[in-house]
Amino acid sequence: MLEVLSQLSVDTSLGLYGWLFIAGAIAFIISTVSGGGGALMLIPIVSWLLGPAAAPPVINLGNFVSQPVRLYLFWRDINWQLVRYYAPSALLGAWLAGLLFSKLDAHWIQLVVGVFLVSTILQYRFGKVAKAFVMPKVGFIPLGFLVAFISTLAGGLGPIMNPFYINAGLQKEDLIATKTANSFIVGFAQIGSYTFFGVLTGKLWLFGLVLGLGAALGNIIGKRFLSNMSVQQFRIVLVILMVISGLVMIYNNWQILLPASLIH
Repeated sequence: MLEVLSQLSVDTSLGLYGWLFIAGAIAFIISTVSGGGGALMLIPIVSWLLGPAAAPPVINLGNFVSQPVRLYLFWRDINWQLVRYYAPSALLGAWLAGLLFSKLDAHWIQLVVGVFLVSTILQYRFGKVAKAFVMPKVGFIPLGFLVAFISTLAGGLGPIMNPFYINAGLQKEDLIATKTANSFIVGFAQIGSYTFFGVLTGKLWLFGLVLGLGAALGNIIGKRFLSNMSVQQFRIVLVILMVISGLVMIYNNWQILLPASLIH
């Protein structure tokens, strides 16, 4: 796919940048309103535009570029105590995943995550329940490592962290703010490891920057919508997004359950 793109005309290349910008804006309007999932929504689009191998580094770079805007918008709502638990182990997980990027298959993990996300509709009784389980702060240490490791490999895990943030007592703005702070810190390790190990090179940097500029605009627009939502409305939208994200993950990875002879 990348070889085909390199042969396209200048006008078509500009169109490609335009599609990346628009996709980033739309995905992150939805992501801001619903508490995440922007990267997951972008995986099929960026994979189609640039090829599956380019999607994870480009999406994570775009996400990283957009986050200073979201941090500025939600700075006062960040729960720094959870950030201190989450970030150190997450940095290690992201760096290790960058090293192993070309050697591991994340399909099995995405399938399991998809099933977990779909189950949240029962855990939270369609958004009527505020908490489904007790989430101790120390639990964010191993969770940070696992989520950063897998998201670096796959390009996005959807709103996988949302159930844990909700059960740690975060709601609405503070959930988005804390999630963004954690993601931004981990982004340094993700982008650094992609670059150091030769995954993020050449035009992929430009693609990621354009995607990130669109995502930044989406954050600004999404914040306006979020301000008009109640906590209950936000929770319902959050559960809907988690279930849809889970179904998408299952759909994209269910073939791994089939014998190899049937897949080929």
